[in-house]
Amino acid sequence: FSYDDNDTYINDTLLDYDATPCHNHFCPLFQRVAPPFLAATSTTAALATGALLVALAKRPQAWRWPQSRALVAQLALGTALFAALLPALAAGVARGWHLGTGLCRLTHLLWHWSVFAQALLVASGSCGTSWARWDPRSRRLAVALWAAALLLATPAALVSGTAAGTACIRRSVGILAPLYLLHLALCLCLLLLLPAGLLLAALAVPSLRASWASGAGLVWLFLGLWGPYGAGLAGELLLQAGLLEPSCGSFEHFDIALGLSEGLGVLHCGLGPLALLLARRC
Repeated sequence: FSYDDNDTYINDTLLDYDATPCHNHFCPLFQRVAPPFLAATSTTAALATGALLVALAKRPQAWRWPQSRALVAQLALGTALFAALLPALAAGVARGWHLGTGLCRLTHLLWHWSVFAQALLVASGSCGTSWARWDPRSRRLAVALWAAALLLATPAALVSGTAAGTACIRRSVGILAPLYLLHLALCLCLLLLLPAGLLLAALAVPSLRASWASGAGLVWLFLGLWGPYGAGLAGELLLQAGLLEPSCGSFEHFDIALGLSEGLGVLHCGLGPLALLLARRC
């Protein structure tokens, strides 16, 4: 900005041609690391989930409240659905996404449907004895939870899309688009506020603490792995909207932090079934 001789304000931008351009090194790192990571996680999840399903079928009497057979089977279904999407995503990162916008949005719909359904299952399993037996009441609850998770995952499908025809991205709209803000609010509610509320309730109610002591707390591994990703999405909103000071370094460091937090969440599909198996064996 400059001023003329009469101190009149003139909106004149001075370009700094000597400034160093921003070079974000996250994308090359992501394209190199993500495919083998997703492939290895998918393989581990398939083996762990298969072993968990075999254990459920072979020894049904060993699964009692709070780790009831009905709840564990649905969590296994959720992790299986999530892990089944990883090979396609790994191939899309390595070779480019060539399946079109429709399948990209379907992938994000199923991805978030799995995550949201598991979050609701964990919450329902921590608040009562609904899954103590598989009766008409628990079956109606299961249908309601999976239907609600699918509805809550719909905005994620609508805001996703393809970029340059060869990348399936989770956000193809503006950061302040109403639909994306709705999706972000749902993620924060299910991945941050819901666990915080349940934790406070468990600290206040002795019966909930007792269920944790008998093993129900293991299913919280899922929410613990996805919590940092929810916080990262909130940080992305603040940074992209200009509410935090933007700079080349802050954007690059944030991309790395968000990528690591999402990778941490992805690990749930392999670590969750293993943790349930080990807890039941012990």
